[in-house]
Amino acid sequence: MKDLSNTIPGYRVYEYLLVLSPHEELRNKIMGVKKDFYDKYQAETARWGKPHITLVNYLQYEMMEDKILQHLKTIAMGYHPIKIELKDYGSFPSHTIYINITSKVPIQSLVKQIRTETQRLMKLNDDNKPHFILEPQITIARRLLPWQYEKGWLEYSHKNFTGRFIADSMLLLKRPVGTLKYEIAKRFEFENLPVAIKQGDLFGA
Repeated sequence: MKDLSNTIPGYRVYEYLLVLSPHEELRNKIMGVKKDFYDKYQAETARWGKPHITLVNYLQYEMMEDKILQHLKTIAMGYHPIKIELKDYGSFPSHTIYINITSKVPIQSLVKQIRTETQRLMKLNDDNKPHFILEPQITIARRLLPWQYEKGWLEYSHKNFTGRFIADSMLLLKRPVGTLKYEIAKRFEFENLPVAIKQGDLFGA
């Protein structure tokens, strides 16, 4: 549970996820893997959540949203579409099984840029700092019980998976803290524009 004891009363706190999403066909393929995992190992976390690559996860007051949206828009305008290659499975021992991403560098570069330019804005307080994901992956199931992880990883460490997609945008998802369902706050297209143009566009220069 998130510790919100140190927040300002009367102001709504949201949980935000900034993600890259695969196209529909690949998303459906991954959902099939998640369903199979659930059917075999009854892992609840495999059932819900659309497949995505998380870039940042943070808590913040809703009143900060517009400012963060402006910064993310500027970053996306200057960033290029990313070719993403998926291959086979990996795990975080004892609790998570995921699909490997072999083309990590452009995603890591994007996360580092977001961290440099928005970290201060995304920090709610000292107890709730933004979490920047520098080991990108697509989760199949997490928070696994020891038996689910051991049996699941025994099987999936030998399985194959391949997929690829072009991420031409990133999505900011949001939900009130304590609720389950995320909604889309904003989509940011990667436009690969020169810096001078994107700044002129933003500030009306």
